[in-house]
Amino acid sequence: MKPYYLHICVFAFVAALFSSPELHGQEQQKQPDILQQIEDEADRLQRLLNLEDWQVFYVDSILKHNFPAMMEEIEKLSKGKVSNTNIYMSVQDRWLDKTDSAYMKIFTKEQWAAYLKTGAAKQQKARAKRRGV
Repeated sequence: MKPYYLHICVFAFVAALFSSPELHGQEQQKQPDILQQIEDEADRLQRLLNLEDWQVFYVDSILKHNFPAMMEEIEKLSKGKVSNTNIYMSVQDRWLDKTDSAYMKIFTKEQWAAYLKTGAAKQQKARAKRRGV
């Protein structure tokens, strides 16, 4: 099962690629939905990994920081008329790596191992492959 935040990131990627005044208005309307998805992801990880309340707070904070920052960076690329999808993917991958790195700092070894088993390890390998590592 893929973490929800990847679905959020894919939405952001697609929205930025096809940015238009009509879509931008829809994006603003969907902002509460995105925040709800972030909170849902934090709740899902709490249940799945048996996170402490303080860990859920950090997961929520990490996602609420990283996702808008990634969206802003993608929006700048879009406004700059960047058409190379590899650049958008590298931005997304970098922010997902930052998210995983932050998670690793707050999860116990057991929680991290369980997180990797949820599909995160496979996604990390895919990102590394795209980087050529």
